Amino acid sequence: MINAKLLQMVVNASNDGIVVAEREGKDKPLIYVNPAFERLTGYTLDEILYQDCRFLQSGDRDQPALMAIREALDSGGTCQEILRNYRKDGTPFWNELSLSTVYNEADKQTYFVAVQKDVTTQVKAQQRVAQLEAQLAELKAELAVLKATSGINKL
Repeated sequence: MINAKLLQMVVNASNDGIVVAEREGKDKPLIYVNPAFERLTGYTLDEILYQDCRFLQSGDRDQPALMAIREALDSGGTCQEILRNYRKDGTPFWNELSLSTVYNEADKQTYFVAVQKDVTTQVKAQQRVAQLEAQLAELKAELAVLKATSGINKL
């Protein structure tokens, strides 16, 4: 069995943000964040202790992923979603969030653990590919019109 000191070292060494929130209470307050979370968001544990994670959305709360996260929180389930969060300085980033429920020895839901991964580079690349595909489709449509109106069959 892994000891508590080794477990703490492992969590602190993670490159992904790890947060623990209490299950009880309306706001599911944060009780722990690892150093990677602090680097990712710019917030320290002391600044966010006992707050709900909603501060990371900075008012950007109409995201579809938030509904699935809320459902998992309410049901004690799990989910993996990509959502837009904001760093302490206001800079947006795309966060792949994996949420799980922690149970105690009596099989009671007691905490949530969330692993957060910055996927901004991947999301921006996907968005750029989608833009380029749309531009290519427009160019193909223009080319088809030019061919049809000019009588040229092979361009």
